[in-house]
Amino acid sequence: MSAFEAIILGIVQGLTEFLPISSTGHLRIIPAFAGWDDPGAAFTAVIQLGTTAAVLIYFRRDLWRIALAWLDSVRTRGRRRDLDARLGWYIVIGTIPIGIFGLIFKDQIETGARDLYLIGSALIAFGLIMLAADRFSKKTRDIADMNAHDGVFVGVAQALALIPGVSRSGATISAGLFRELGREAAARYSFLLSTPAIVISALFESRKFIRGDDTGASGFELALATLFAFIVGYVSIAFLLRYLARHTLNIFVAYRIGLGTLVLALTGAGAIS
Repeated sequence: MSAFEAIILGIVQGLTEFLPISSTGHLRIIPAFAGWDDPGAAFTAVIQLGTTAAVLIYFRRDLWRIALAWLDSVRTRGRRRDLDARLGWYIVIGTIPIGIFGLIFKDQIETGARDLYLIGSALIAFGLIMLAADRFSKKTRDIADMNAHDGVFVGVAQALALIPGVSRSGATISAGLFRELGREAAARYSFLLSTPAIVISALFESRKFIRGDDTGASGFELALATLFAFIVGYVSIAFLLRYLARHTLNIFVAYRIGLGTLVLALTGAGAIS
């Protein structure tokens, strides 16, 4: 992998990790379009450290407050009614499904799940689910109105993001909308929930680089991609929160369906693989 490829893939990761268009799908599609080698699941997971740093820094006050309240609620049952403590518990509960399914289907995720037919189909199918969620949700609830059922529902939806093309933010924002959360509230909770899963995934996969396994890139290219993922990811978070305060998900739905259709057509014609 060249430095140029690393920069492009880092930018792609930063843009697509938080926009509901699938980062893992794009990190498979862009190299296919450009004629580059598939960077692989391990490369994708390691550069997620950049977008993880972005969400940690952007929401540092919220995450610190939630973490302290959650720890206090572990010791004091009465604190569990506090909003920040409840969010902490919802994040813990919501991270369990993706952890379980990630371990069970680890081999399939790293191999067969990167198939372009699957990615193109997932882009289209989940684009339609996003459209339904945005269209039919009443959007009458805020984060303060969340309960344990919401935490479990959004957590299970996050596990669907193990399929490239689904999108972690797309799945969790849609789940939040189906639970009647407003768009901005659903997006904010989506970002908070994503933090443990991204950190655990990146640390788990980075062991391959540490022990010398082939990740398709040297330490320099990985660091470069991670840096650009962080910078662009931070900007993407701010953009999406502002955007969803006033706009629908329609532009992302249209993009997903258009890209998915193109991927299926080019793959079927043998133009990409």
